[in-house]
Amino acid sequence: MVRYIIRRLLWAALTLIIVSFVTFFIFYVLPPGDPAVLRAGHFPNPQLLVDIRHAYGFDKPFWVQYWLYMRAILLHFNFGYSYQVSQPVKTLIFDRLPATISLTVGAVVIWMSVGMTVGAISAVRRRSLLDRFTIVGSLLAISVPTFWLGLMTLFLFSNDIGEIHIFDGAGTYVGLTANPGRWFGSLLLPWLVLSASLAAFYARLLRSQLIETMSQDYIRTARAKGLSERQVVWRHGVRAAITPIVTALGIDIGFLLGGAVIVETVFNVPGVGYLAYQGIHSADLPIIQGTVQFGAFFIVIANLIVDVSYAFLDPRVRYS
Repeated sequence: MVRYIIRRLLWAALTLIIVSFVTFFIFYVLPPGDPAVLRAGHFPNPQLLVDIRHAYGFDKPFWVQYWLYMRAILLHFNFGYSYQVSQPVKTLIFDRLPATISLTVGAVVIWMSVGMTVGAISAVRRRSLLDRFTIVGSLLAISVPTFWLGLMTLFLFSNDIGEIHIFDGAGTYVGLTANPGRWFGSLLLPWLVLSASLAAFYARLLRSQLIETMSQDYIRTARAKGLSERQVVWRHGVRAAITPIVTALGIDIGFLLGGAVIVETVFNVPGVGYLAYQGIHSADLPIIQGTVQFGAFFIVIANLIVDVSYAFLDPRVRYS
């Protein structure tokens, strides 16, 4: 197990280096253009461009610039300074991280609770009215675009333009430490919107896996031993069918921690995803690079945790 984790950590480090190189190459060599012009702002004079290129090392060869960039990250965890606000990108990301974590954790709790429950019941009661209803409902939830669902919920329930005011703080984010009640109300709609399609996807995924699992010999053996149907389904069936769920969960959590761009932008949640949107909108290259690196880090670590957890969730999996 230890050797496997070490190998995966080395591959994770290599993956992050490749992501950083590709990102750096795209934004500093290919369009949108000269970083010095983006940093200088509108109507820069030639001397200002020369000074900026020298100060930021833009006049050096590409590989030298990349080496300096990676050295700053590895030694000082420094992703550079924002072109627009002249603040460290690291500070901007960590300031936005609590909002993204709050959004991710709440959405995971909702979609896992709903998806696992609905998927298990639908698999056990195949071809019933409930099963058919959940299949149609999950198909609709997966098909609805997230941005459209977010805009519709804002139109109905937000504090300013909403027609129905039942959520305190809907559409206006408030930090947890500032006001826990309004924090919950401000994130309830984003949680529901973000978890709608994912809950439907997880329900369908668990249903298909559990239907196959419940026909296995060890399930019949468990029933023959006198275990209750609840114990058979959750202790033996779900545990054996949960491996694809864990795989998808790790990827989704890593992706959301890197920034749920659409939901954070629609609901004006000041998270990492909204920061990335602002960086793209203003062509702020250090912010774009920093958020991409941050998202890649979470996805790689989440996949590592998922792979290691297989050995504990599924007794058939062993790492040598």
